[in-house]
Amino acid sequence: MSAVVFTADFSSDRQWVAGRSWAYPDGGPTNPGDNKLDHLTADPSYSRTGTFRATRRADGLWDAGLLTTEESAEGFMVRTGDRLDTRVRLPTGSGSWPAIWTWRDGGNEVDVFEYHPDNPDLLELSNHVREGHSYVRDEAVRPGGVIDVSVTFGRRSVVWSLNGERVFADGRGVGSSWHAYLIVNLSVCAGRYHPPPDDATTELSYEVESLVVRRAVHRDSGS
Repeated sequence: MSAVVFTADFSSDRQWVAGRSWAYPDGGPTNPGDNKLDHLTADPSYSRTGTFRATRRADGLWDAGLLTTEESAEGFMVRTGDRLDTRVRLPTGSGSWPAIWTWRDGGNEVDVFEYHPDNPDLLELSNHVREGHSYVRDEAVRPGGVIDVSVTFGRRSVVWSLNGERVFADGRGVGSSWHAYLIVNLSVCAGRYHPPPDDATTELSYEVESLVVRRAVHRDSGS
């Protein structure tokens, strides 16, 4: 049995902190070492509606939306054995780099997904805790497409499903005591690994329609 322990309300200041993350150097606002043009912003119009946006700045960077549970009032963390379910509408614009991922104390990163529209049918799935990775191609994955992604953060294997079908089990897992904060964001590629935005593009976006975390419920043996 499992129970819902977290339902994302992106408008909630208790659940989420906007516009900063210790996954970025000094908490942000920029991270050029990761080939990102991001300039994180706490402006609620960039993240609090569930549509994560980025807009071009005059200095060549992009104001970009990011939410994290780290340092929030509730401080929610996913834990070993949890299952995260999310429905997202993928972006269309070149240079978009959407992701849902985990982070704590300089690591503990598991990427629920990453996506780049220049690889239109490909999702990137990664466990950086114990280094398990896969590129998954599927006709449902496409610019502007709506997909359901589920991840179970298993002790011995992290398991990903796409639209209800298992697509990758890494056989590595996260260990028994793993726990980490959630991050949801839209980054912008700087061009080293994927093309940057087209010169005429001034705004990028993608939508997270839902995000829920479930946790196993253990009954007492005498109940």
